[in-house]
Order: sequence, then C-alpha cells, then structure tokens
Amino acid sequence: MEYVYAALLLHSAGQKVDEAGLKKVIEASGTKVDEARIKALVASLEGVDIDEAISKAAPVAAAAPAAAPVAGGEAQKEEKKEEGPSEEDKQKAEEEAAEGLGALFG
Repeated sequence: MEYVYAALLLHSAGQKVDEAGLKKVIEASGTKVDEARIKALVASLEGVDIDEAISKAAPVAAAAPAAAPVAGGEAQKEEKKEEGPSEEDKQKAEEEAAEGLGALFG
C-alpha cells in the first residue's frame, strides 16, 4: 500500500510518477524498496488518468457513514431513529469504489 501512497504523493506534488521518484519516496519513508513492486506499479499506472480515478473514488468516500463515538444509551437510541443508507446503497458504494480503485492498476 505504501507504493500506491508514494505514487499519490508524487502525483499531488505535480511530479512524474516514475521508478526513480517512487524509489526516493519509499526510501525516505524508511521502508525497504522492492524494485519489482515499483516496476509493476509504474507499468500499471501507464496511461491511467490519476485525477479521474481519484474523482471516481471520492464520492464513495463521502457516502460512507462516519463513525460516531458512543456516549451512552441515548446516543445508541438516537442512532436507531435516524435512517442511514440501506444495505443496497452500501453495497453499490463499495462496488463503485472497487471500480474507481481498479482504474489505478490498469
């Protein structure tokens, strides 16, 4: 996962996502570099519009319910009264997320 994060970091900084850049970011994080994983990631991202993939995945993150701390019995009662997304909506959001993330890998 750190390799994908490194690619996103490079992309957000306006840098080219290439083997040399990924290697520098991974080394700077203190993680051992796996050359094969870097080559595989660069190859899988070739021709992928990262901004588009992120924009497709972003609505799914916004649709996910936020976890609220439970203060006691009252908080649980209020939660039950509020109607959240249905199981079907949750499943659809998960499927859309998988499609958006799949674009990152070709």
